[in-house]
Amino acid sequence: MVELDNVDRGILHELQLDARNRSAQEIADKVDVSASTVRNRIEQLEADGIIEGYHPKIDYERANLPLQVLFVCSAPPTERSEMVEQVLGVRGIVDVRETLTGRRNMYVEAVGTGTADTVRITNALHEMGLSIESSEILSQRRVQPFNHFFFTDPYNDGEDDRDE
Repeated sequence: MVELDNVDRGILHELQLDARNRSAQEIADKVDVSASTVRNRIEQLEADGIIEGYHPKIDYERANLPLQVLFVCSAPPTERSEMVEQVLGVRGIVDVRETLTGRRNMYVEAVGTGTADTVRITNALHEMGLSIESSEILSQRRVQPFNHFFFTDPYNDGEDDRDE
């Protein structure tokens, strides 16, 4: 576990808003530190594994993959973690989420062009030993940056971080 201060949290928030188009100087202006501090902090956040990567948000419908399906599955608890990589290997699967306990412990999001893709993916999941509890056609997904841990000024922790 890495202890984050308000500067780190502010940098993470700004990157979540738009990592591709935010310069170090723009982030620095928001969190009230120097651009070099922002670059150093981002490098450290990456080294610590807090920032795992930068991923594009894809509109699958515009990319000619109009069918998005969420499969809610049950996997044997002792095999669930090992199954994730196998599930991700199925063409069309774009996201896998594990829950900690009980049935309905794996959520699998898939994209495709039609029913044939859904059937192929369903069959592949069954062949792996997953039990599909439900499948839902998704119409839209929205996410937002996590910034709910601030109770006061989000970027000022009272310290002068400009010399880092």
